[in-house]
Formats: sequence, C-alpha cells, structure tokens
Amino acid sequence: MKSKKWLIAAGVFGMVLTGSAGVYAGTQLETIKAYLNHGLAIEVNGQKFTPTGDQGKKLAPITYQGSTYLPVRSIADALKTEVKYDAQNNKVSIGSSSSGESTSTGNSGSTLPSTGTNTQAQGVKSKYLPADFPLPKDAKATSLIESNVDGDNKKVVLTYTTKESLLTVGTSYKDYYQTKNLSQNTQDIQADGFSIVGREDGKYAVTITGLVSATNKDLNEITVVWGEE
Repeated sequence: MKSKKWLIAAGVFGMVLTGSAGVYAGTQLETIKAYLNHGLAIEVNGQKFTPTGDQGKKLAPITYQGSTYLPVRSIADALKTEVKYDAQNNKVSIGSSSSGESTSTGNSGSTLPSTGTNTQAQGVKSKYLPADFPLPKDAKATSLIESNVDGDNKKVVLTYTTKESLLTVGTSYKDYYQTKNLSQNTQDIQADGFSIVGREDGKYAVTITGLVSATNKDLNEITVVWGEE
C-alpha cells in the first residue's frame, strides 16, 4: 500500500513537471531542467509495466533533482485507481470521490460498471434510456442517435467506449436483464466479445453488442439499440 501511494503521488508531481514555458500568471507553471529516464524498469504488482498515453505511445519516467516521477494516469489505470483532471479548477483527483461513490469488484478482481438507479455516466447523456440502465463510469459516447416516433415510441442507438473488460460489461447487462420480465432473452458472452438480445412484449426491444475497438486496442466499443414498441 505504501508503494502504491508513492507511485501515484510521484505521478501527480510528474504531471506538474511537464510544464515547459516559464512562470505564467495564475498557472503556477515553472520552467525546469529534467531528464527522460528511458533506462528505468517499472513493475506493477510484480509484473513488468510500460506506461502509455491515450494513443498507446510509450511514456518515459522523468528524473528531476534526484527524484523520479511517473505518469499518474497510466499508473493509476494499472493499479485500478480512479484519476480525474478538472481543467476548469486546475485540479487532479485520485481515488473515489467524496460523494461516497465506489467501484466494486467481483471474484475475478475486475472492475464492475456502476449499476442501480440513475447510473448515467458523465460521458453519455441519453434522454430516453431507462434511468437504471447500466453504464461503466468511464463510458464515453462516440455516437448517440435518439428519436421519438410520433411523440410516442422512443428509440436510442448508442455507441460508447470503455476500458472495462468485455466480459465484465457483458455480464453486467446479462444480470440486469435477468431481473426484467422478458419474453425473449438470449446472451452470448465471451472474453473477446458479447451479444445480448432481449424483448418485453409490447414495451421495448434491445440489442447490445461489445467488441474491441477497431481504432484503439485499449478500448472496448459497446453498441446499444433500444426502442419502445
């Protein structure tokens, strides 16, 4: 635990040390002379680890005045610790929020998406999906089409990305629809993809599929087609 705290704390300072343009009014940025430490090997929980950025580019640790700093987001992801950057308030938050929200884990140790009432992720703003429809906390919509046919039947076609595993996301939807009164309910859930089809007569039909993103192997892409009948 102590080493985990050190890694993340070092990463926060590493983010600050990437400033490169002197001291700016109100930003607290300061020019420094530091070194990219390409020779430092990193292990996380006993396994070799290479920090990467959003596009999969390798990130090197930074050495400055005898201390070494690691990229906070990459390390936090490896340790399954939430990290958020608030650009408006120039603030980094690490760990669960103070509102009491927490991330649960199953027997496999993988992170489960949020479930329960009103779980819309911040990156998905659907008007018509049920309020208790499960979405991973890190879900980000890449496509969202919604319609209200004749002012009556609501339709949603949503595609979002997440770092949650396909097995975890697929299982969360399987569990969710097992609690519903469906006349049709089929699931095919594998580690490399899943498909769920359900229908409640006279109320709604839903199809959910999940695959590895074609453009970013570190993300999974989920497509939801949901509509009232």
